[in-house]
Amino acid sequence: MTTIADKAVLITGGNRGIGRALVAEALSRGAARVYVGTRKPIADADSRATPVSLDVTDRSEIQRAIGSIGALDILINNAGIALYDDLTDRATLQHHLEVNLFGMYDVIQAFLPLLSQSRGAVVNNLSVNALAPLPVIEAYSMSKAAAFSLTQSLRTLLAERGVTVHAVLTGIVDTDMTRGLDAPKASPADVARAIFDGVENDEEDIFPDAMSGSMAQGWRSGPAKALERQYAALAASLR
Repeated sequence: MTTIADKAVLITGGNRGIGRALVAEALSRGAARVYVGTRKPIADADSRATPVSLDVTDRSEIQRAIGSIGALDILINNAGIALYDDLTDRATLQHHLEVNLFGMYDVIQAFLPLLSQSRGAVVNNLSVNALAPLPVIEAYSMSKAAAFSLTQSLRTLLAERGVTVHAVLTGIVDTDMTRGLDAPKASPADVARAIFDGVENDEEDIFPDAMSGSMAQGWRSGPAKALERQYAALAASLR
């Protein structure tokens, strides 16, 4: 069982929405250090948290962040973008992939030596749109599906280093991204609590709200999850 107390935690995109709620929740659970990665300075930041300049699409900035952190137990990849689109503009799709997929990949690879030393955890905040695309945010959905596949692949590859990899499959949360969406929404604080509960309970796939939770049992007992486990066992036997 993973505990948050006394751990060093880095949360990317920690300045608003779910990210801000994750910072507050990590502090409430007794994290030793909470690093808040953002592209811009944080207004009204909690004095107990340490701001870190971190644009996930800037590799040089990622490398500088490593030097300012030093030791790390839990990496939460929360930074991301979501723009409404209809897949007619290739640049929009590419922008989503640069942030939501390659940005996540670069941050994980950069901090992997620290996480391997601590036998820590990677937590990737994704979306139920990774499983089924929402027609008004297709590029976002595609990038999250790709990031989910990355998460599943890393889960198997990093197990031998003692690093656990968690996928967070959120439903609709009350953030800036969903401001114009007329639908029931979970609160960021409730989602943040559920995410850390899932990490502490060693859940591979975390469904942190009512909407996503209704899908959890079907996913965990379904053929796709069974195939993931089979592939992981096969990969382990080939090493």
